[in-house]
Amino acid sequence: MEKARYIVGIDLGTTNTVVAWTDAEKDDASRINVFKIPQLTEAGVLDTRDALPSFLYLKEKSEIESPSFALPWCQDEAAAVGEFARNRGAEVPGKLISSAKSWLCNAAVDREGAILPWEVTGSGEKISPVEASSRILSHIRDAWNHEMALDDPELVLEKQHIYLTVPASFDAVARELTVTAAKQAGFNDIILIEEPQAAFYSWLDQSGESWRDSVEKGDLVLVCDVGGGTSDFSLIEVKENDEGALDLERVAVGDHLLVGGDNIDLALSYFLAHQLKEKKKKLDAWQMRGLVHSCRNAKENLFSDQGVEKYPVTILGRGSGLIKGTIKASLDLKDVEQVVLDGFFPRCALTDEPMAATAMGMKEFGLSYEADPGITRHLARFVSSHRDDAGNVKLPTVVVFNGGVMKSTLMRRRVLDVLSAWKEGVGQGSIREVDAIDFDLSVARGAAYYGQASQGDGVRIRAGLGQSYYMAIEASMPAVPGIPMPTRALCIAPFGMEEGTQAESRDRLFNLVVGETVTFDILTSSTRKEDGVGEVIDNWEDMDIREMSTIETHLEGEDQALIPVTFEVKVTEIGTLEFWACSRDDDKKWRLELNVRPKD
Repeated sequence: MEKARYIVGIDLGTTNTVVAWTDAEKDDASRINVFKIPQLTEAGVLDTRDALPSFLYLKEKSEIESPSFALPWCQDEAAAVGEFARNRGAEVPGKLISSAKSWLCNAAVDREGAILPWEVTGSGEKISPVEASSRILSHIRDAWNHEMALDDPELVLEKQHIYLTVPASFDAVARELTVTAAKQAGFNDIILIEEPQAAFYSWLDQSGESWRDSVEKGDLVLVCDVGGGTSDFSLIEVKENDEGALDLERVAVGDHLLVGGDNIDLALSYFLAHQLKEKKKKLDAWQMRGLVHSCRNAKENLFSDQGVEKYPVTILGRGSGLIKGTIKASLDLKDVEQVVLDGFFPRCALTDEPMAATAMGMKEFGLSYEADPGITRHLARFVSSHRDDAGNVKLPTVVVFNGGVMKSTLMRRRVLDVLSAWKEGVGQGSIREVDAIDFDLSVARGAAYYGQASQGDGVRIRAGLGQSYYMAIEASMPAVPGIPMPTRALCIAPFGMEEGTQAESRDRLFNLVVGETVTFDILTSSTRKEDGVGEVIDNWEDMDIREMSTIETHLEGEDQALIPVTFEVKVTEIGTLEFWACSRDDDKKWRLELNVRPKD
């Protein structure tokens, strides 16, 4: 990697994007700064914010041509990004794109196809989740270059060291697509880092050398990250190396859960709408969208630890008499506590499972939101899956909180109470929280710290793949009438395989079909950590191995030929996965590209 002036961490979030940086040429190079991002906050108003809301608004033709919607670096941008986009899009939802990051990991759709805005039918511009993510990153690039590199082309963002965060639960395809989006934005030299790790790195940065006084050998640290759109959990174990110093290793990663602050805002809006309905004040869809935004502000103020007991909520009327038809209401802290704590952070047992979705005959197609909003029940399933060699549940001893939702003392205290009850139930002692300074900005700051650590200035967490990867292979056995040929799961990349390493399987041969279009089903497991490269698992459907995606490709070769092959796999330095089938008889190799089609 060539020398660069800045190390930049980018938290490409579901609801907000944050950028942090450090200057490698200054005496205080260890100081990490947050880049204040220029953006439209309303028509004709340019301002800077610590975060860029991850929303795109597809402008009308008149808006593209209007100077009120122009940016200093671009006068005719087709889409607005940021605060104005979020607010304007709430008024014109058919032109609003949100949660692009969550669409990147939705294997049921063509993530490189023009599908967003999702619920809009008929004519009108649409773009892909990859393109939407790229446009957010392009806004970051242009804003940085305007503010930081206007007089020096060597300081443009494309020439700096970029560390881009992804959820720990992102699979190999979602990571590859994130890299594709970054390359489309002009970033050809990036490194991926998992968000919970970045949050922990931020704590390391804030703590300095004193972090070793806060944790000790044998501690199991839970990173509980509940943001605007998602919840992510990771476990980091504190170990001792051969020199007697403390080491950190990420040992478990949870599923990608689409439940977070946005769900809470929606729940509060329905709660308030129900109260208004009882007073004969029924809201239409347009007013409900405005109410969700107002409830977000109310939630943040009521949970701000400033002693606010009640917060006013105003809902605009419809038609010419907007002011006359305005509805005034309020949210009380005690009601919000009941809705949020009991609905999203309920007290539950360690053995509790998230509620399953109801068996409806037909469901709306879209993002795979969690059927159960109870975040603590999802947490119970995650921590109960982490066991010691004797099969006993190994509960965390330390918690690091992250994400905008966890800014609330009430919510953190509830999670700690639930964890403490679990530990008391199995006799594993107490649990403690380590202090975090900023729950909104820590992931970007931690990514910048990781960049420093990668260059030898800081502590690193040993991690690697957060899932084991498998390929479904057809079993070699006699055909039976009426019975489909069974498949087995071939482990192609084990849990924990580290970036920059590769492995190969030479002990067993497989037949590769070339010369025609074929499909490869890729499978994953976040709990099977002992499977090795080349291991074959029978009855995988019952072994906590699930389908991830299907690769459809045409491999060059003689028509419909069967080639005896072994295989090798590499986890690249940037955090993506490469798989190669290697001919037994010559030096020919076939790479399976992760350009996947939707899973049938």
